[in-house]
Amino acid sequence: MGNICRSPTAEAVFRKRLAERAPELEVEIDSAGTHSYHIGSAPDERSQAAARERGIDLSGLRARVVGDQDFAHFDYILAMDEANLEYLKAMCPPEFQRRLGLFLDYAPQSGERSVPDPYYGGGHGFNHVLDLVEQASDGLIAHLRKRQAAAVVVGGRRKD
Repeated sequence: MGNICRSPTAEAVFRKRLAERAPELEVEIDSAGTHSYHIGSAPDERSQAAARERGIDLSGLRARVVGDQDFAHFDYILAMDEANLEYLKAMCPPEFQRRLGLFLDYAPQSGERSVPDPYYGGGHGFNHVLDLVEQASDGLIAHLRKRQAAAVVVGGRRKD
């Protein structure tokens, strides 16, 4: 929601996993919140501490809110939970609705649909978020690899 816990964690985890496991994929990665609570703020210190324990640095990230331009610019806009997905659907132009989804759609083995918000919980919640976004990151990388492999060049133009 405010882009200081789940979303920046997902951005940094996905960025790291992509660099380690699929450096050949050209992917632009960013995170944003659906609400303007913390614009310009660094990620929550508890998120940073949990990520640091896994070798992931969130310190350079700053909160921002989803803008209209994001719907046209990004191929995938993945929400952390159903409430944020519904908010995104309400603000997204019809022609870009297909780009919306849940991040955990790429981690069906997790048995969860939403990444729980750890903000009001204890320290364990931040580690659980990391576990979930690691699984989803790996699933998204596998999906992007398949999509890249499925791209075909027809008459000099790439067709997906």
